[in-house]
Amino acid sequence: MASRKTSRPNRDSGDKYSVLLPTYNERENLPLIVWLLVKYFGESGFNYEIIVIDDGSPDGTLEVAEQLQKVYGEDKILLRPRAKKLGLGTAYIHGMKHASGNFIIIMDADLSHHPKFIPEFIQKQKEGNYDLVSGTRYRGNGGVYGWDLRRKLISRGANFLAQVLLRPGASDLTGSFRLYKKKVLESLVEQCVSKGYVFQMEMIVRARQLNYTIGEVPISFVDRVYGESKLGGNEIVSYAKGLLMLFATT
Repeated sequence: MASRKTSRPNRDSGDKYSVLLPTYNERENLPLIVWLLVKYFGESGFNYEIIVIDDGSPDGTLEVAEQLQKVYGEDKILLRPRAKKLGLGTAYIHGMKHASGNFIIIMDADLSHHPKFIPEFIQKQKEGNYDLVSGTRYRGNGGVYGWDLRRKLISRGANFLAQVLLRPGASDLTGSFRLYKKKVLESLVEQCVSKGYVFQMEMIVRARQLNYTIGEVPISFVDRVYGESKLGGNEIVSYAKGLLMLFATT
């Protein structure tokens, strides 16, 4: 298995990485994902901030985030809550408005995406000066762990169908672990009309349309340990509608 060690970066590069963490009922997961982010950013030496966008979680996620802010400092943990659940795409847009970094990292807060891959994302971006770097479950030693066969088949099928219809130039169209140049993300957001999970797919398709460069890093996706999955029948229907919309308009 290939080594995942990366060279130590230049701490004085001037780059800053804003991590956007949309949350809804993630009180058990949030302390660990924040600790891991602080750990890997601290070890790699990159300047960072973590922006928590909580959508009115009834389980007390925001209160946990407030405690984490006291532990790690207001300069590292920014809280930008919203009153109610308004969707994943709009959460990213909301968080980006408050980001001070020149790079934006989006990832799930439920421990499905391990922060250990972030230094690889950053190194990949620097190697090719990519406009965005996307984590992929479907290339190299990437993979999915903790899903049953049914969910794996749904994911593979959805990704294959999107590849055939949209030809996006990326192997994992539905993944949500990515690094963007902030200006590129702002430009893509202006073009996107989708909400929820389709938002991720449209971002890659619009990036291809605008001739932005895309790098990929193989990642291990691990199903959540705490809490319930947000993926349900409504999300699958929305995905199908979104795929057809993008096929018709791109």
